Amino acid sequence: MRAGFVLLSAIGAILASCNRPASSPHASRAPREIASNVLRADYAGSAACAKCHADVAAHWAASPMHNMTRTFDANVSRAPWSGTALRFKDDRVDLEERAGAEGVERIVHVRSARFGDTDYRVTRVIGGHHREDYAGVPLTGAPSADEVVLPISWLLWSNKFRYKGYSVMSRERPGVAAGPVWNRTCIFCHNTEPYFSDMLGALVQRKDPYQGELVDPLLPAGLREHVVIDDANALDGALGDEIEHLSHTRPTDSSTSDLALRAIETTRDHFTARDLVEVGIGCESCHGGSKAHAEDPSIRTSLAPHAAGFHFAPEPSDPIERRAERVNRACARCHQVLFSRYPFTWENGLRNGVPGGSHINSGEARDFIMSACSKRADCTLCHDPHATDNNERAKTLETPAGDAICTRCHVELASEPAARAHTHHDPRGAGGRCVACHMPKKNMTLDLELGRYHRIGSPNDPVKMLDRPLECALCHTDWSVEKIAGDMERLWGKRIDRAVLDGVYGALDANVIDATLEHGKAHEKAVALALLGEKRVARAAPAIARELVGPYPLVRFYAEHALERISGEPSPLDMYATDDEIRAAGEKWMASMTTK
Repeated sequence: MRAGFVLLSAIGAILASCNRPASSPHASRAPREIASNVLRADYAGSAACAKCHADVAAHWAASPMHNMTRTFDANVSRAPWSGTALRFKDDRVDLEERAGAEGVERIVHVRSARFGDTDYRVTRVIGGHHREDYAGVPLTGAPSADEVVLPISWLLWSNKFRYKGYSVMSRERPGVAAGPVWNRTCIFCHNTEPYFSDMLGALVQRKDPYQGELVDPLLPAGLREHVVIDDANALDGALGDEIEHLSHTRPTDSSTSDLALRAIETTRDHFTARDLVEVGIGCESCHGGSKAHAEDPSIRTSLAPHAAGFHFAPEPSDPIERRAERVNRACARCHQVLFSRYPFTWENGLRNGVPGGSHINSGEARDFIMSACSKRADCTLCHDPHATDNNERAKTLETPAGDAICTRCHVELASEPAARAHTHHDPRGAGGRCVACHMPKKNMTLDLELGRYHRIGSPNDPVKMLDRPLECALCHTDWSVEKIAGDMERLWGKRIDRAVLDGVYGALDANVIDATLEHGKAHEKAVALALLGEKRVARAAPAIARELVGPYPLVRFYAEHALERISGEPSPLDMYATDDEIRAAGEKWMASMTTK
């Protein structure tokens, strides 16, 4: 277990370094907490943090999270910038690199029979861990033209371009076109802004969505926080200050709700990159406005958003729960997403009804908040937010040493005999890991693999019986529905309703993964496709090939990737051709597989 304790100690040291006051003339003063940490005037910028926290700041500066958004320059992109990047049916996207007035320019030429032709100059690169996305402005038009999200992504893991947006569950599109305005959609999660701008939607009831929406509407009612107004005049003043900053006009609205609505409208219309605290994700995106701490280190930072006019409630009374909740909610400021308008979630939920857990990346913190563990544990126990790469840490969590994070609280399971009795698996093998059963790999990722589901629970929770596949089948892919259900009952003593399973899978003697591919929702089919490809199940190739023309392009890519694994060769398919062309090419590929 030593490696696990080393891992925990390292995390503790990182957290302590972020909260330890640096030596200063003020260090002898009694510590007190920052009075306000969400208003524009409360922010200092990451450079101010680096003066005292040099080591942490250096690691953070090199991290993918910090570099989430970069202003474009000649060396910021790793994609090739010449020739045709993408052909989509009759449309295409061509790239060009050329000398401009301010140095090298990257140009995106969009040629669309349906939407017309437009040329864009790239202004920003977004992402860089798994893929790059781009924002830009039209080459012709007013200098103040909106930056829009451009219709291509460069996949760093496959060195290919893909239609932007096809990393989420969007449906097939009729042609190539630029996406939404960057500063009305992407800007808040990918940069550092005053948190006050994010939380405006929590101050007033409205029907239309707000781009900086807090996580609470996506949580069960019992887990939601709400804003408590302590001083309406102070809050009104803060709203007026922000409106005036953005629009250069002081509002005359008389009520807090009117001012909040005006602030939302003004933010939508006027907030641009110049209004950010900094481009990219800075220290204060998580730690809150820290100008007072930078000026006097004896004043402590706070992860709890608050100002003179308001605070969030309820606040747990237990210090451990309070810290865990504050850390997890800081992560959930961005990692809360139920992507796109795809309606379904895990636990047989609906995105706009009573949502279950996210089926895809970037919803991890929200999902974790819905776990009982989140009351005592926080995201930083497994993830070092300042690290340049967490891959090695993730691998450690999948070893016996990684179980030490769970057995901090579940001490009765720390011994090898206790782990064997609890898991009914070899405690030294993969099936004996805490994360194997309680955080199974069933979520879609950015690189067509499966990632861990962060709503910690048990595979035999009754609500999970409504989902496909049964989670034990993620490892036991060749088992039938009845065999898995029978073993789960025998080993853990919980009755599983066979009528429910029969309705979900069509037959109790069916193979769980095959039935998931046949009857599943789109995100469930993606899990089956990934598993069949990983196991190289050749008999499933015809069923997998049918998903090459399914309604969701991302699932199509999972099908293509599964066939690549089964065949052992790169795909010959043009996944942006017409459905008839993809279907014909897929049949030809299947025929070539059977003759080898």
